[in-house]
Amino acid sequence: MRHVFKIAITSLAAAALAAGCASTPLKTEASTSGIRAAEEVGAASVPQASLHLQLAKEELARAKSLAANDQKEQADSMLLRAEADAELAVALSRVDAEKTEARAAVERVRQLRLDNK
Repeated sequence: MRHVFKIAITSLAAAALAAGCASTPLKTEASTSGIRAAEEVGAASVPQASLHLQLAKEELARAKSLAANDQKEQADSMLLRAEADAELAVALSRVDAEKTEARAAVERVRQLRLDNK
């Protein structure tokens, strides 16, 4: 009976050790949602935003590759870069949309001035 008890304890200890050593899954949610947000605001059609969107996608893929090779710290760093590039793509897309809207407003004002002369 004692022998079975020792085997059970050894098995539990080995399982706990294996669980402790197992790598935690890569948390890609922030990067993926940032990339999705950039795509939704039209980053692909704005040259500078498109560049950062592409970088974000490549960095996310690189992070997954690093994680698969047990390089967690580098993978986490690459995820942060992907998230930052995705956020920049969103911001650049919004700036472009606001510039376009401002140009259209200026043109409407010009047209109104011409109509009222």
